[in-house]
Amino acid sequence: MNTKEIADRLVALCKDGNFEGAQVLYAPEAVSVEASAPPGQAREAVGLAAIRAKGEWWTSNHEVHAMQVAGPWPHDDRFIVGFRFDVTMKATGHRFTMEEMALYTVKDGKIVREEFFYDAG
Repeated sequence: MNTKEIADRLVALCKDGNFEGAQVLYAPEAVSVEASAPPGQAREAVGLAAIRAKGEWWTSNHEVHAMQVAGPWPHDDRFIVGFRFDVTMKATGHRFTMEEMALYTVKDGKIVREEFFYDAG
């Protein structure tokens, strides 16, 4: 698949909430970079197992009430996707809206890097 096809497929899977299914689009050595490190974790997750563990941490610590996915916006071997979440932190009960943009880089038909941009304040 080319970058546009991967981008369209990723957005469709995310809109369906099928984040696990999206993992087939990633290279085994893919890198995921957060704007700030989640509690007890590093900013960078390297490899599918680490990316999967980061996703499991998110779902075990947050209740997502609603999600919107926008895009993709392709540019050569990269594309951007926008996310908006209505979420509650399970530990505190704090409900908030989170908006983030994700920049994905594609090489040899697979996502090799994802970078998340959001206000980590």
